[in-house]
Amino acid sequence: MCLIAFRWQPEALRPLVMAANRDEFHRRPTRALHWWTWPQGPLAGRDEQAGGTWLAADRRGSYAVITNFRDARETPAVRSRGELPLAWLDCRAPASRFSADLYRRRDQYGPFNLLVGNARELWIVGTHAEPRAVVPGIHALSNHLLDTPWPKSIRAVERLEQWVDAHEHGVYRDIDGLLDLLEDRRPAPAHELPDTGIEPEFERLLSAPFVVSPEYGTRSSSALIVERRIVMAERSFDRDGRMNGERMFSFDIDRPVTADSQAAQ
Repeated sequence: MCLIAFRWQPEALRPLVMAANRDEFHRRPTRALHWWTWPQGPLAGRDEQAGGTWLAADRRGSYAVITNFRDARETPAVRSRGELPLAWLDCRAPASRFSADLYRRRDQYGPFNLLVGNARELWIVGTHAEPRAVVPGIHALSNHLLDTPWPKSIRAVERLEQWVDAHEHGVYRDIDGLLDLLEDRRPAPAHELPDTGIEPEFERLLSAPFVVSPEYGTRSSSALIVERRIVMAERSFDRDGRMNGERMFSFDIDRPVTADSQAAQ
């Protein structure tokens, strides 16, 4: 993932509402959102090169999402950071303990930010940030620290605020609206570009919430709503930024699974 906008409100009926874009090289093989195993999960897309994922949820109501951290000094890592969302879903410890343990061994992975949580708690941990509980509110996370005011992050927060305001007294089932939320292909003006150590033209390309280029760009947009149910959806895109697939899943947390319910998915 390269841009995540989310509302975290643990006392609300819908503790988490999230929209996220995954940016990646088009040549990297990927499998769209699906159940990896039934019924335990995870429900996630799959990076077919390294075997990990960028956003995952399971029937217990746990979820995780990861971005890389832009660091010009990055060196090859021992392990893939795509393992980390799956590691959280396999964990039975509190998010605080998982995050603290991961922080101690963070150097095994390439630079990352990781959000891990459920309906009761949400934590962030990364190679460049000590673990901490996320405070309630609307946040954005890209390839730097949580709420770093990059132009794309500011736009994402503004658009999510508008979406939340429009649905505050209604039903949070506007998955299409969440998926549309980061469909913003405008690069930032030159004077607003951050300086992250990459070439200015690439910096400008990556400043758009939705990135389009022949080699590297937004491969998918995802939406996640956590309440008594989990609703998760994904749109995939080709190198020209055209949608070439859409999937949506909805399931009760900790609901007993039968063959009939599997067929319904």
